[in-house]
Amino acid sequence: MSAKNAKEVYVQMLSDLRHGTERTTKLFGEISQLAQDPDVREALEARVFVSNKILDTLDECFKVIGEQPLKESGHLQEAFAEDFRKELSGIQNPVARRFFILAKASQLVHFRVAEYKALIAGADFSGNYGVGVMLDSCLADNMAFAERTQRLIKNVAETKLAERIASKSAA
Repeated sequence: MSAKNAKEVYVQMLSDLRHGTERTTKLFGEISQLAQDPDVREALEARVFVSNKILDTLDECFKVIGEQPLKESGHLQEAFAEDFRKELSGIQNPVARRFFILAKASQLVHFRVAEYKALIAGADFSGNYGVGVMLDSCLADNMAFAERTQRLIKNVAETKLAERIASKSAA
């Protein structure tokens, strides 16, 4: 990244966030089609819906600061998606697949949360309080998804544990 000042760095980071959100939205759509569990599928489809609203909000942030998203600079998301597809194809057990999908979704969301926190601080630093408010709302949506994903992961573990206890009691 080549930047002359803090605003250029900020616009590049906001652009990376926007491009990453767009890719993540597509990946969650793809993952939802691969998810065999209806609860996981429903959660991911809802995430796609919310992510599309977030993209609109990010576009509004660019309007407020009078900029356009810059060309995509990173390939982290692409590498993540490629690794995800490869690893998922090797997992046959439905419970393990469910756990893997949820764990990877959680990783993506936590990465995105860190980006939002940095950009919110940058918006406040630069006096773009409206942008900070919009990014805060996007962060809240991501945090809600992270919490929901953690609850689903906990459900997977509790269900598996209950099955083990039931099978030991039956024996």
